[in-house]
Amino acid sequence: MAWEALAVSTGVVALAEMGDKTQLLALLLAARFRRPLPIVAGIVVATVLNHALAGAVGAWLAAHVSPAWLRWGLGLSFLAMAAWMLIPDKVDEDDVRIAPRWGVFGATALAFFLAEMADKTQIATVALTVHYAAPLAVVAGTTLGMLLADVPAVFVGDRLARRVPMRLVHGVAAAIFALLGLATLLGAGVSLGF
Repeated sequence: MAWEALAVSTGVVALAEMGDKTQLLALLLAARFRRPLPIVAGIVVATVLNHALAGAVGAWLAAHVSPAWLRWGLGLSFLAMAAWMLIPDKVDEDDVRIAPRWGVFGATALAFFLAEMADKTQIATVALTVHYAAPLAVVAGTTLGMLLADVPAVFVGDRLARRVPMRLVHGVAAAIFALLGLATLLGAGVSLGF
């Protein structure tokens, strides 16, 4: 179960991140600072902290909310995520204008942490943690998925972004979330307690 949680979390978040505002933020930070290593380090720290927080919320929900409510809430969350995947993200230039005194690492970590608050991948981390009841595997997977999408953006910039068909990628991610939602609503995982 932990391997499945890790694999699904990694794949879904890597797909969800393609064209997401944090990937766009990575592109902007790379263009502005042109120092990939502190940018990548800032992304790693912010993502681990943000997704660990989301994993903790998911674990708390799984422990304190009745299985019937969890099943319906989780199924509807996945369906909402599917719809949300079809809405293109934009990044505000102000997200990159963090005070220079923070340095490249600090500016990146702060900008990424704030950009991820209540973002698709943070909410997906909560939902996947509830679904799989394997918070460490889910947080590792969602973090790895974020890094798979965002780190290449730091190094190859928008040359890669222009070649990837974002509508197709977002459509695949939306389909995966929709399948997870329908499976949950139709009773998949009932033997797991929800």
